[in-house]
Amino acid sequence: MLPMDIREFVDLERYPIDQKASPAFGKLLSSVRAALAGDGCAVLPAFIRGDRIADLIAEADRVAPFGHRSFSRTNVYFSRDNPNLPETHPLRRFYDRSNSFVPADNFGEESILRGLYEWPHFPSFIQSALGERRFHRYADPLADVIINVVEEGSGFPWHFDTNNYTVTLAIQGGTAGGEFEYCPGIRTPTDENYEAVERVLDGARERVKTLMLGPGDLQLFKGRYSLHRVKPVAGDRKRYVAIFSFVEEPSMVGSPERTRQLYGRVLPIHLERAGRRADALID
Repeated sequence: MLPMDIREFVDLERYPIDQKASPAFGKLLSSVRAALAGDGCAVLPAFIRGDRIADLIAEADRVAPFGHRSFSRTNVYFSRDNPNLPETHPLRRFYDRSNSFVPADNFGEESILRGLYEWPHFPSFIQSALGERRFHRYADPLADVIINVVEEGSGFPWHFDTNNYTVTLAIQGGTAGGEFEYCPGIRTPTDENYEAVERVLDGARERVKTLMLGPGDLQLFKGRYSLHRVKPVAGDRKRYVAIFSFVEEPSMVGSPERTRQLYGRVLPIHLERAGRRADALID
């Protein structure tokens, strides 16, 4: 039994994800699958009812001070430099990247986001839309449901995801900026297409699509083969995006190194799953 009725938040008239046997559900599922097949991106506008957005923003405002900031320089592949290549090659172009993630243990039973994540109809719909055979909620207590907080001047530079897909919910945009830009299918499992990637990094726009996500929009995105970025945010208002994590293995958690980088700390479960002594935990 969930501590809240998530049906009060999701626009189930427009998105009847709790009615699998209905024609409306079938039509919705077909539409989302077609969008994902077409360019790897499906957006469900106003998935959260407009009259409940203020509740989501209030939740994000409450937990935002607990976000952990990290800074790095990375290329679009999150790989190391290769000095044997020309300096203009995409593998050799490094960009400043800053993250601020609110860890999942800040979202308890009263959380709207956790309520949605743990509502059985939500992951069931996502799995059906993505066509994933092995699909589980993430067992990592710091990373299953998180919020990304972006402040003025920050964004995400061009990159490819290391996972097959992401599931995000826009909560609040900045005063300006924060557009989501992506190049569908610019690479494939057999062709990195470095020349096309280099052109985008040089400013070419012919392959770039732009989205401005609004509060309450749900996005399913296949970012492993689509180059994408979030343009810098401007103004005093923070950009909030919730991230719901699903994985192939039911007991999977993050590595201690990656967890500490993203969230500033690790828990005993991260060390235990990595074969290390939990009593060696130091924060």
